[in-house]
Amino acid sequence: MHESGNRMSALFWKLEGKAYLCHARAVTSTPPIICAHSLTLTLGEGDGRVIVLDGIDLTVAAGGTVALLGPSGSGKSSLLSVLSGLERADSGSLHVAGQDFSALDEDGLATARRGRIGIILQAFHLLPTMTALENVATPLELAGQDNAMARAHEELVAVGLGQRVNHYPAQLSGGEQQRVAIARALAPAPALLFADEPTGNLDHTTGTAVADLLFARAAAAGATLIMVTHDEALAHRCRRIVRLEDGRVISDEVTA
Repeated sequence: MHESGNRMSALFWKLEGKAYLCHARAVTSTPPIICAHSLTLTLGEGDGRVIVLDGIDLTVAAGGTVALLGPSGSGKSSLLSVLSGLERADSGSLHVAGQDFSALDEDGLATARRGRIGIILQAFHLLPTMTALENVATPLELAGQDNAMARAHEELVAVGLGQRVNHYPAQLSGGEQQRVAIARALAPAPALLFADEPTGNLDHTTGTAVADLLFARAAAAGATLIMVTHDEALAHRCRRIVRLEDGRVISDEVTA
């Protein structure tokens, strides 16, 4: 099949012994880390029914940085929730890191996320009664890692919080809390890192510093980064920008 420019090509990938149709910009020798086809999601019923995702096709190669860009209500956060296994689509197929997310129940999705997927949210979601070190170590302990505290300390040092490991969230600034959230997401060494408006609650200077850290740590860990944002400047720091509107992909561009 001839490939040119940004033409989309249809590819068949074998995952778990089955073949799945994906769409990609170019033929590569390895299967994509995300392969989504015709994802739909609705909320409400009857006259109150709202189409949140309307037939989303998306393929993401491993190791890339992708921005999901669009205004409020465009479906970008809902798409991130579905791709990360936090929410189930109503229909369509989704394969993430070699697993068929479409076929998994809630427990199965939780198991599939563990160790493979890191998630960073705008509101930090740190446990207020735990120190920074405990917040980062807890997911590792739940996953049964013996060296949870040591690994958590290592990641906190990597995000510049080596002197703040025993501080509670209320004792940390917003930027520091988001650094803890980044450390918590990366400590299990996930293949995929999702970030939903990671600088949305921060001032410009702090937000820029946190974004610098996020890109640097994701690259150092070799994680694929998928970021939801409404910020054009932040989106253009990613290698690829997928624009959404009314639950649909309206453009898909490579920035570098």
